[in-house]
Amino acid sequence: MEGVTLGPLLLQWNGLLIALGIAVGAFASALEARRRFHDAEIIYHVFVPVTLWSWIGSRLWHVLTPPLSSVQLGLTTGHYLSHPLDILSFWTGGFGIPGAILGGTAALWILARRDQLPFWEMTDVLAPGIAIAHGIGRLGNYFNQELYGLPTDVPWAIFVAPVNRLAGYEGNDFYHPLFMYEILTLLACAVILLWLPRGRFADHIKAGELYLIYLAWYSFIRFLLEFLRLDVSLVNGANINQVFFACLLAVSAGLLLYRRFVRVL
Repeated sequence: MEGVTLGPLLLQWNGLLIALGIAVGAFASALEARRRFHDAEIIYHVFVPVTLWSWIGSRLWHVLTPPLSSVQLGLTTGHYLSHPLDILSFWTGGFGIPGAILGGTAALWILARRDQLPFWEMTDVLAPGIAIAHGIGRLGNYFNQELYGLPTDVPWAIFVAPVNRLAGYEGNDFYHPLFMYEILTLLACAVILLWLPRGRFADHIKAGELYLIYLAWYSFIRFLLEFLRLDVSLVNGANINQVFFACLLAVSAGLLLYRRFVRVL
């Protein structure tokens, strides 16, 4: 079943789960804002533009670094540049998480400067909700039969229909469910991000550290999973997503240690 039918409309599972993830993430962040600032409205002030620019950034990342599955369909960067309307056809091709991180973070920084909001505290308020939204949205990859890894015979392997297999793997039926690995690790991260400011270490958490933990956590997981991923994005022969997350891991971990042991930026 591809989705939910409402009259003539077909709401695909991928889109529904992304929307559900955003809604649950926004609610979780609103609760955190109420606890910190006694005002949940601040989240709804920033959540829409941050979500919008995350969406735009993720689409642009896909356009500039299309994965092998898109390249095999002719959806290369050159194709998008020569057919710019296809860039706006969000149902054609896909999205890239690195662009979402860059676009969303930049949007929040601009909003914080414009409206005199505490940027690092706002990132901490949003961090658990982002991890939750990210995890729930990843479930849509199951219904699309995408984001799978190398062929495997582990008990939790997923079956991928022949039409969704990459060239060269037509004879393999079962694959690593990379999306599930991300879901489990992201939800575990969300639990930790919700617990830290409430647990025994609450008084020792500095502004910005929760968001940096999320970035470092996800970057580390994603860097490792890229070794299993088949549908990689290659730029000059290099897996650009793995390179990006290696750099982001170094930057986020470095900032976390600097702010923890040297001084707060």
